[in-house]
Amino acid sequence: MTDELAGAFLRQHRRYTSRQVAAMAGIPMYRARRFWRAFGFADVADDEVEFTDSDVEALLTLIALVRDGTYDEEHALLVTRSLGRATARLAESQAVIGVEVLDQAGVPREERADMWRTRADRVVPDLERLLVYAWRRQLAAAAGRVVDQERGTVRLAVGFADLVGFTRLSRQISEKELAALVERFESRSADVVTSAQGRVVKTLGDSVLFVANTAATAADIALRLVEVHSRSKGMPALRVGLAIGQVIGRMGDVFGTTVNLASRLTSLAPTGAVLVDPAMAEELAGDGAFTLRSMDRLTVRGLGELAPSVVTRGSAFTS
Repeated sequence: MTDELAGAFLRQHRRYTSRQVAAMAGIPMYRARRFWRAFGFADVADDEVEFTDSDVEALLTLIALVRDGTYDEEHALLVTRSLGRATARLAESQAVIGVEVLDQAGVPREERADMWRTRADRVVPDLERLLVYAWRRQLAAAAGRVVDQERGTVRLAVGFADLVGFTRLSRQISEKELAALVERFESRSADVVTSAQGRVVKTLGDSVLFVANTAATAADIALRLVEVHSRSKGMPALRVGLAIGQVIGRMGDVFGTTVNLASRLTSLAPTGAVLVDPAMAEELAGDGAFTLRSMDRLTVRGLGELAPSVVTRGSAFTS
């Protein structure tokens, strides 16, 4: 039954072993395995008939990108790894959504495999088109951001928004209620960030990491997040930490001292407040849309002492 279900999504017959695929791609097995592992695929026995024509085509495509000099081997593996990570999360979320749809429809468990195959015939072609569409749009936006940047680093405002008391709350409500709360938090946070010209880097259940090009944009996003979630029934209070400075961008994620500082400030921020580092406070000073209140000097773990500020809406704010 599992093989039939997998076939419905792969939409091709499994006809090759791993050695046959590697041979058709003209590369040794160890190299083929490096690419498969980068995609996130588990090793299979050498004599197991697991692979399809698409697997051959994928390897041939990757090898061609290396042979014509588009990528060296290591960058080809980085591209493969980023695709694997992104699509693994996407596939997992879509599978969960599929289960929820079947639950709502009242489909008995013994009938679900057949229903999954029926849905695959209807859904997979459309989702495939939407995946390519979304990827092209996201790639166009990302290329526009990084084309003029120095390699790997850029000055950005970084924000962490964290639900207060989430761990305690998760022990007090049902799994279904918890899942609904997380979904509501992540979706509304993404709406706020993107509508205000920021970018969601990642969500971690009870927190969201975002970046923006300017201090004012990041501060506006942070305050909007606090405001939006405070109006959501049953949602824990939010606290946000903001910092601005050089950030290392890699594989869609961000790293560096600025990111660490924003994270530390989040844990120090009062409930329902937005706490910013001195560099961001300096950039926001004089902007009538915001009001700054200096706090006592704090020791930030791993980063020494600094005097952060709480930012609130100013008299010049217009919604």
